[in-house]
Amino acid sequence: MVALLKLSRLIDALSEFVGRWVSWLILAAVLISAGNAIVRKAFNTSSNGLLEIQWYLFAAVFLLAAGYTLLRGEHVKIDVVFGHFSKRTQIRIEIFGLLAFLLPFVYAVLVEFHPLFMRAYQSGEMSENAGGLIRWPVYALVPLGFTLLGLQGISEVIKRVAFLKGMGPDPTIKKQQKSAEEELAEVIRARAEGAQP
Repeated sequence: MVALLKLSRLIDALSEFVGRWVSWLILAAVLISAGNAIVRKAFNTSSNGLLEIQWYLFAAVFLLAAGYTLLRGEHVKIDVVFGHFSKRTQIRIEIFGLLAFLLPFVYAVLVEFHPLFMRAYQSGEMSENAGGLIRWPVYALVPLGFTLLGLQGISEVIKRVAFLKGMGPDPTIKKQQKSAEEELAEVIRARAEGAQP
């Protein structure tokens, strides 16, 4: 169990790292979107490539941050009945859900999507839109994102089993973490203070 908990910590660190870096893609998408809108209004022109890169960036955020979202416990849960059970029963239900639904779903998506990705990669599939982008990089986000989600699912199972065995803390208690906005404000503040003489 000790080795599995070490693996869980490594997966958690990977999810944390990916989640923090992927969040910057939101800023990139917003800047591209704003730039594209300004160019469209000011010069009456636009680029399908810029529109598609926005879609690609949002797809990257959604897919690559799914494991990070699971780590933070931010996926939607409906606790109408669930909240009435004891903590140990809740943990057992979560283990069942992860093993019976999440991990098989991840596996099914990976198996079903792999041929689509390979076909797009081998053919160099391009967007049908004039000036559009090549498609295989965005297709690659699906298996990569679901692999990260599956790894985080495995980590969550390990932490819950460890809790049931009395070898770990309650994994359902959210750590008092700062919101993304608070973290960004701290980074900006620290850089501003570092730039002042």
